[in-house]
Amino acid sequence: MGVILFCFCTFQDLKGQELASVVSLQTNKVDNQVDPKIFTQLQSQLKDFINQRKWTSDIFTQEEKIDCSFFITIESLVSPGVYTAKLSIVANRPVYRANYTTPLLNMQDANFTFKYQLGQPIEFNENNVARTDALEANLTATLAYYVYIILGLDYDSFSKNGGAPYFSKALNVVYNAPDGSGINGWKSYDGQRNRFVLIDNLTKSGFDKLHEITFNYYRKGMDQMAEQPEQAKVAILNALMSLQELNEDNVNSMAISIFMQGRVTELIGLFSDADRTTKKQLMTTLSAIDITNINKYKAYFE
Repeated sequence: MGVILFCFCTFQDLKGQELASVVSLQTNKVDNQVDPKIFTQLQSQLKDFINQRKWTSDIFTQEEKIDCSFFITIESLVSPGVYTAKLSIVANRPVYRANYTTPLLNMQDANFTFKYQLGQPIEFNENNVARTDALEANLTATLAYYVYIILGLDYDSFSKNGGAPYFSKALNVVYNAPDGSGINGWKSYDGQRNRFVLIDNLTKSGFDKLHEITFNYYRKGMDQMAEQPEQAKVAILNALMSLQELNEDNVNSMAISIFMQGRVTELIGLFSDADRTTKKQLMTTLSAIDITNINKYKAYFE
């Protein structure tokens, strides 16, 4: 089987849905152990779960839907119907009056263990997240968590603190997450970068400034590039400098690194022709908040 890739379109009779998602499964490592019908059915149900469920009370037009992808790499078959996997999540936001998008979320979750068998319903209830079977519940709880993270980031990018209700929903999933053997990522002690840590960053008072930074970067910066490019670049640079200040009190925080993930190409495109003073400031700021890509920045900004 190898890779199953599905791109799902939303039809006119399915109004109010928020996501335009691509879902794919990489199954090479277990193809000789599992009936391929299982993964075919799984992808179909995940498609319906992510793209047809109504996640908010708002109505999204086709153009407003959030482009995102969920890439599940099956690592092993632990026992009949129980899998360990890695989950990659990518979400992009359209830029106002532009033919390109800007990154919202680009990350990998390496602690994704779940149970799935033929005929198993894909169910999620925010009032009963853990359900009876923890491993079955972990499948939908994890996906719902990241849908809420995507929605929170998207709403934050259009209005100040607009994502708060969806971050609260993600926090609710964490507080009520399934618990059991092989399930990781929901607790503060499950490593330095996990679901608990990310939503803790996004909801605790010490990170209030991050939501303002998000709004300023996208709405005052990226969305103004078509009409006021110079002012927009100033807003983007100021947002990055504010992120640098936040980083000084929260070094190596997960939320800040997630904000910068996938940002390098965008920033190089925006500022490769900037003046020397701006490039110098960029190097100072990016050295603090995106050291992983500093050599790429040096090639254009020094």
